[in-house]
Amino acid sequence: MSSIFDCGDEAQLLAGMRHARQAISRGELIVMPTDTVYGVAADAFSPAAVQRLLDAKGRGRNQPPPVLVGSKEVLHALAESVPEPVQRLVDAFWPGGLTIVLPAQPSLAWDLGETQGTVAVRMPEGRVALELLAETGPLAVSSANLTGQDAAISALDAERMLGDSVAVYLSDGVSRDGIASTIVDATSLVPRGAEPVSGGVRILRSGAVSRERLEDVLGDLLEPAVQLAEADEDS
Repeated sequence: MSSIFDCGDEAQLLAGMRHARQAISRGELIVMPTDTVYGVAADAFSPAAVQRLLDAKGRGRNQPPPVLVGSKEVLHALAESVPEPVQRLVDAFWPGGLTIVLPAQPSLAWDLGETQGTVAVRMPEGRVALELLAETGPLAVSSANLTGQDAAISALDAERMLGDSVAVYLSDGVSRDGIASTIVDATSLVPRGAEPVSGGVRILRSGAVSRERLEDVLGDLLEPAVQLAEADEDS
């Protein structure tokens, strides 16, 4: 039986955070509020928990979840390299609605699915998300919905779709705008062997951070616009 905690009530918030931490440590799933949409979360370093997340959503391993972190510095531990333009993006938009794809640190012992050696990382805004991430470390987090359905903008939305596959639901009202994060691919900025760096940053999905805001930070490093996926999956 799942538990729902109202994070607007301080007593329920404390109890909910405790239960959420315990659930994550047991390899179970939780639903948490973020500054974009509600996310379903699992321990990023537990392959069984990540698979449980994919199964709950009805996704395959070819759709690996992003990883949410509690501080900017954690990106350096998860990514093979953080090029200077990426650091500019982090400084400008984290915490916030920008997910950045980079080559993953090869030494990490995790299995997020078929990532092709990359990791998608975001630092969200919001007290509940950041306090939880500070306690648990990086979490694999995808939008709290069944694949093909609208992303949940409340804990009740998430519970209606995910039910008892989730152990703990943390409720913090309705999502501010219900818009998922923008995803950018910065892998081409990381050198591969003796090959020189070529290419720039490509927008994979439009969302909370506009192209214009990215251009203000990256200038010509932002690649020309192409047809983009709609922002209806992942937090």
